[in-house]
Amino acid sequence: MSNDTLTVLVFSHRPEVREQIISAVGRRPAPDLPRLRYIEAGAIAEVLVEADSGGVDLAILDGEAQPTGGMGLSRQLKNEITHCPPIVVAVRRKDDRWLATWSQADAVIVHPLDPLAAAETVAEVLRSQRLPAAQG
Repeated sequence: MSNDTLTVLVFSHRPEVREQIISAVGRRPAPDLPRLRYIEAGAIAEVLVEADSGGVDLAILDGEAQPTGGMGLSRQLKNEITHCPPIVVAVRRKDDRWLATWSQADAVIVHPLDPLAAAETVAEVLRSQRLPAAQG
């Protein structure tokens, strides 16, 4: 990860959902993390290209996106990309959190997005990627 900025890919077929996610997480989700640079994707092909490029530090996927939701896309990315970035899935119902296990997402945020909770969730995921593997 770059020390100056981190790149976050935000996927939804709806521009207003992408904007809600970006607004909730903000440009700097925690003081100990670099600023975020967002790449918006409205189609699955864009997500696949960006995630496969290796330049994405985190992906936030809309679980309600059409025609393929973020949960299915998360599972596909985790299974097909060797160095898959961490993934956060945005869901509409708290009861859908269990699907994150199936989707292999690293974390879940729930609409309506609480800016404090969304920023903290993203910060936790980014921090976990910055820490060296625990010595056993």
